[in-house]
Amino acid sequence: MNILVIGANSAIAKAVARRYANPANAFYLVARNEEKLNKNAEDLKARGANQVEIKSADFAKAGIEPEVIESAKASLGRIDLVIMAHSILGDQAVFEKDLDALNQLYQVNTLSSLNLLTLLANEMEVQKQGNIVFIASVAADRGRPSNYAYGSSKAAVVTFLQGMRARLAKSNVHVMTVKPGFVESPMTEHIEGSGPLWSTPEKVAEIIQKGLVKRRNTLYTPWFWWGIMTIIKSIPECIFKKLNL
Repeated sequence: MNILVIGANSAIAKAVARRYANPANAFYLVARNEEKLNKNAEDLKARGANQVEIKSADFAKAGIEPEVIESAKASLGRIDLVIMAHSILGDQAVFEKDLDALNQLYQVNTLSSLNLLTLLANEMEVQKQGNIVFIASVAADRGRPSNYAYGSSKAAVVTFLQGMRARLAKSNVHVMTVKPGFVESPMTEHIEGSGPLWSTPEKVAEIIQKGLVKRRNTLYTPWFWWGIMTIIKSIPECIFKKLNL
């Protein structure tokens, strides 16, 4: 199987890739930090991956998506599985004051994702085979004062994926949206918290792999986040705006 991992240095993406690291699989890893990419590649090779190539790319730069996909195709040929995990979390307080930071958030989390997904959808529609996994967030389910910039940047892609999933199902291409809750990773190390609501990249990766086998459409990780977000989404606006969430 030929696997493209975008945002390959993220904790969840690395954990997912490790679960597929065997002699039957080849990887093309894309992320911004080349040094970390090289370490990631060596790790996958040591775990048994057949082939691992890398590409450094910064999705804060508009218009680089076609070149990234073309280079992945040149390396892998047919792309069987895509894991998309590139993302900026950032600080809501900063986004409220800094338009450049807000625009960069949307460039990375939203616009680059929509461009990449469109290119990949067209490729897989032609080959009539493939799986796309997009790592979104439970934050996409409802805009909350604490992180509505980040949440809305993911929500736009989640809506896009719903339509794309229905379109590609007719071509035997499966699209899975993953919505993790709190995950222990470098991306969330500035957030104080621990306990039963928190998970690990390895546990999320296990759930993702099982979800692909079952061809799940939307996957909350862990499962109880579906219930939590169902409650949060059901709170009337007149009450919700008074809450400190």
